[in-house]
Amino acid sequence: MNPTSEQPPVSKDIGVLRAGWGYASVSDKIADIVLKRPVRWPWMTAFLFTFAGTLVFFGAIAYLFAVGVGIWGVDIPVAWGFAIGNFVWWIGIGHAGTFISAFLLLLRQKWRTSINRFAEAMTLFAASIAGLFPILHLGRPWFFYWLIPYPDVMNVWPQWRSPLVWDIFAISTYLIVSLLFWYVGLIPDLGTLRDRAMASGSRFKQIAYGLLALGWRGEARHWSRFESAYLLLAGLATPLVISVHSVVSLDFAIGNTPGYHSTIFPPYFVAGALFSGFAMVLTLAIPLRYFFGLEDFITQKHLANGAKMILATCLIVAYGYASEIFTAFYSGDEFEEYMTLNRWTGPYAPVYWSMLVCNVVLPQILWFRRVRHSVLTLFILSLVINLGMWMERFLIVVSSLHRDFMPSAWGMFYPTIWDWITLFGSIAFFVWLFLLFVRFLPAISIAEMRELVHESAEKKS
Repeated sequence: MNPTSEQPPVSKDIGVLRAGWGYASVSDKIADIVLKRPVRWPWMTAFLFTFAGTLVFFGAIAYLFAVGVGIWGVDIPVAWGFAIGNFVWWIGIGHAGTFISAFLLLLRQKWRTSINRFAEAMTLFAASIAGLFPILHLGRPWFFYWLIPYPDVMNVWPQWRSPLVWDIFAISTYLIVSLLFWYVGLIPDLGTLRDRAMASGSRFKQIAYGLLALGWRGEARHWSRFESAYLLLAGLATPLVISVHSVVSLDFAIGNTPGYHSTIFPPYFVAGALFSGFAMVLTLAIPLRYFFGLEDFITQKHLANGAKMILATCLIVAYGYASEIFTAFYSGDEFEEYMTLNRWTGPYAPVYWSMLVCNVVLPQILWFRRVRHSVLTLFILSLVINLGMWMERFLIVVSSLHRDFMPSAWGMFYPTIWDWITLFGSIAFFVWLFLLFVRFLPAISIAEMRELVHESAEKKS
């Protein structure tokens, strides 16, 4: 990394990077978004709108602390509602960032270079928001630390058989490794921003980026240690793609409730997480490349490859749906059979069929190359998939609980205004954090793009 030569190379068009870019121009383009680009009305409008939604979100949380979970629609028999559904949805969205950054890095896939940085940020924001929901759902969220095994003279230890404890370990591990991986990858770029801020005379930015850069000077020993640490963290992060959402799926699979008790859940949840995660990557990448003029860096090949990953994971998710239906009827379990029929014809049937349309039927248009190269179509489809995956989480949580073994215990779940405020408020909070990220940190890795310039020039020379 950080190659040098007497004749500075100029990139050729290799699909993931357009022709005509050199070391300096790549650095200028990405760094100027952070250091020099003026705030324009689209960003400011989105920032103010999402900031208002963020305030409403935390206002709803404050009201929840004061009054309790009774403000939500949860009740017996549906004791899990939007909160747990939102938790699974958000943790799934965060999976694509780790997959793109870690797994594709180990496979030496160059198309990850332009999208890994903001995908990693997406992972951090989504996983952090996901971690809020189990805590808010506790009823007494201020005692959340009871789930953590810390030395206590009162001998209050966590219940190791509780999925809540598993979630604490899974999410905290995922967040810590993802944060380290993201930050280590940022260090060379923070050094670049520090030097450029010093050249422009911005003392505050120079100090801020200088502190975060940890004394980076781009020496050979710095690059050697950076590459070793980056690969090591990639190796640690890759298994988390599978393990974290497998642990989340066990929240359901260990129960004997019809619709939960299924061995297909771990691989089914992992595939669904990658499915929704890649959809969110496209949801973020398309506006980012349009509003910041990054079409030469986030090219049609990136979008097409993301669409291919969505199509592949869509087929795995569809197989999971079919396997779940087959297992229910092949088992001869009358409760599993009724649960399946209830999803088809019961009160939540419109949600079920809408989910199938969003997650299975509509993504089949990605078989066509013209669709995979249509930016507008991909953006709309990514939003539809995110909606469909949220409906899937809702069905998994609610439809299995509202009618289980005894008809005398059946009931309905009706979300309240506070359920909807919490859902849309969390989305606003996510977008607000992402908007701050793209204004204060490089959304694309400067160091890795410079390496790509060098490799493209060597490949064509």
